[in-house]
Parts: sequence; structure tokens; C-alpha cells
Amino acid sequence: MLTAKTVSKFLDELASDSPAPGGGSTAALAGALGSALTSMVCRLTIGKKKYADVEGEMKSILEKSEELRGKFTALIDLDTEAFNKVMEAYSLPKDNDGQKALRSMAIEQSTKQATLAPLETMKHVIDAMALAKTVAEKGNASSASDAGVSALMLHAAMESAALNVEINLGSIKDAEFVGWKTEELSTLRRTGSAQTEEIMKFVRKKMETK
Repeated sequence: MLTAKTVSKFLDELASDSPAPGGGSTAALAGALGSALTSMVCRLTIGKKKYADVEGEMKSILEKSEELRGKFTALIDLDTEAFNKVMEAYSLPKDNDGQKALRSMAIEQSTKQATLAPLETMKHVIDAMALAKTVAEKGNASSASDAGVSALMLHAAMESAALNVEINLGSIKDAEFVGWKTEELSTLRRTGSAQTEEIMKFVRKKMETK
């Protein structure tokens, strides 16, 4: 498992000539990092007298952000596993028409699955950004920059995952599937960009008045 490796070992594998782990796993990692920072700001807010009125809310957000961090972390491995399934499908024999048909079907199905993994990352980013927004607005002002980095990492996760969805959709023949997922992709990206802008406004305001 990639998530069981040290940071150094993970980076070595990412930098190797193996195509996996790649961009999809990196997108999920960025999401996990963003959620982890949201959790950190929550913990730096909880227990502070100045923020006693939002302590209950911060505890609730902390629980949700930790849950999302777990989901992003799982997607680091899931994305690589999905990509490996695509490579397995391409390696199937194609010596006759029957084998070619089975191979094409396997490639199509595995590519669809490989599309769903980064799309799942994007969906989780929307939820994570909603938490980051509240933390940026109401959390410890001394950690405003950390709340900002959280948002930027989540935005990076969104855009990185989107690229992986796009490249997979380009290889899929099922026009209906491509149409649905393209529309979903566009909606998630627009929402993510708008959320990032809102969060950064709170962050900048806090940093200016700190």
C-alpha cells in the first residue's frame, strides 16, 4: 500500500518511471493534506477562551474533516489500483476476434472505473471545502494562513483530479457515460473554484486585521 510508505519512499515511487502512482493518487494526497490542515486549525481553536462560542462547531467540523481525510487517504491507493486494472486490460491477448472483443470490453469497463476514482476525489473536495470555509471564517485567526493553505491544497486536488477524469473520458466510447461525467466534472470544478475564492477572502481579511 502506498499509504503505508514513508513520505520519502512514496516520493521516490512517484518520481520513478512507473506510471502509477501518478496524478490521480497525487490529487487524493492533496485532498488529504487539505483536510489535515482543516483539522489542525480546528484543534488550535478548540479550548481557546476567545473562541468558546464556536467550540461546538469546531468539534463537529473536526470529526467530519478527519473522516474526509480518511476517504482521501484511501483514494491514494484506490486510484493506483484502478489504473493498474486498465493496464491489465490492455495486456490481454488480441490474437483473434473473440479475444479482441473481450479486450475492448475490459478496457472500456476498467477505464470507466479509473474515471470514477478521481471523480470521487472531486466530490469529497466539495465537502472538504465547505468545512474549510467555516474554519477560515470562524477558526483561530493566528492560523489563518493554514486555513488558506488548506483551501489551496483542496483546490489543487480538485483541478488535478479533473485532469485525470478528462484524460480517461477521452478514451471511453460510451457517449452517454462521457456526457454525464463531463457535465458532472464541469459542475464540480465551478463549485470548487467559487468555494476557493470565498475561503481566500476570509483568509485575507483575517490576515489583514490580525
